[in-house]
Amino acid sequence: MSFGFSSRLAGVYATTSTMIGFQLPFFPLWLNAKGLDAGMIGLVLAVPQVVRVLAIPVAARAADRGGALREAIVVTGWASVAGYLLVGLASAAPAILLTFTLASLAYSPVMPLVEAYALKGLAARGGAYGPVRLWGSVAFIAGTFVAGFAADTIPARHLIWLILAGAAAMALSTLTLEPVDGRTAAPSQKPSARKALLRDPAFIAVLAAAGLIQASHAVYYGFSALAWHGDGYDGMAIAALWALGVIAEIVLFAMSGRLPSFVSPSVLLMIGAAGGALRWTAMAFNPPGVVLPALQVLHAASFGATHLGAITFLARHAPAGQGATAQGYLAIVLGAAMAASTGLSGVLFEAFAARSYAAMALAAIAGGVCAFIAHRLGRVAAV
Repeated sequence: MSFGFSSRLAGVYATTSTMIGFQLPFFPLWLNAKGLDAGMIGLVLAVPQVVRVLAIPVAARAADRGGALREAIVVTGWASVAGYLLVGLASAAPAILLTFTLASLAYSPVMPLVEAYALKGLAARGGAYGPVRLWGSVAFIAGTFVAGFAADTIPARHLIWLILAGAAAMALSTLTLEPVDGRTAAPSQKPSARKALLRDPAFIAVLAAAGLIQASHAVYYGFSALAWHGDGYDGMAIAALWALGVIAEIVLFAMSGRLPSFVSPSVLLMIGAAGGALRWTAMAFNPPGVVLPALQVLHAASFGATHLGAITFLARHAPAGQGATAQGYLAIVLGAAMAASTGLSGVLFEAFAARSYAAMALAAIAGGVCAFIAHRLGRVAAV
């Protein structure tokens, strides 16, 4: 495999995930500093999940039709920079909601396009996905610690500029990507290929499982930093807790090429559901700090195994020339499920605080049922 290709791709994963490490735990702190209450924070955080339903299909199909994955990644990356600049200049809640919607329209397609680019390019070069993808997880950890340090040293209202800097680094890294083979299936085959995907019950079951399990993270993503900050944890402690979960995820990605043959994508999804159900049930009891590290390790299951299972399934079942479209379908389902869950999480957290995690446990269990259905269908190839 070309070292240049894999190293440049790892660089894009790293910069993209660094930005996510800046934003995911600490963007709610910026929103809170701008005067938004929990309900409005939940609404703003749901925006990316809603708009991706519109933005991702357009970007994915355009990339598939034109064989222009690299170009689509570059354009959406730089458009994201412009969008987050507008967010930083906004002040009132309506302006923040509007500008974050525009930024999310640009940013939402970036990761699905990068995933499609990775699966296509690595497959052509005989490379494994997990060992490249793990550099994104490593960078996420670095990003959370940088943002945690920033949260302790600068006013929370300035955290948006750190996120903007992360977006700029991401956009710059996309310029290093090599072109991938632009050949796709004949135009006459594309509609039937898309219909075949949507008629495949295993594909639908996998999308539903992944959507529900990943959506079960909504309270954690949206309000764990606020809750822990309220309990007296400083920014670095919060970053350390987030980092611990991602370290566990990195270990899973690093081992992904050596998993036994019976660990199929559907089995990975069931592992993810079980990890999520256990994790969120425990979090609903507002556990003491000594228990939190063990619960964070379960991120390897609730997020890592779920992500790896869904991505592996798509890599093996997407028709030729439809990789970005298949990623788009997954992203749409993830977005719709996460939008509903994130919007609801603000209401639940405001009313029930830590007990709102119980609803997340139910979502993970529902995802496990869908994963079991996919497994019973016998259509999912072994890892």
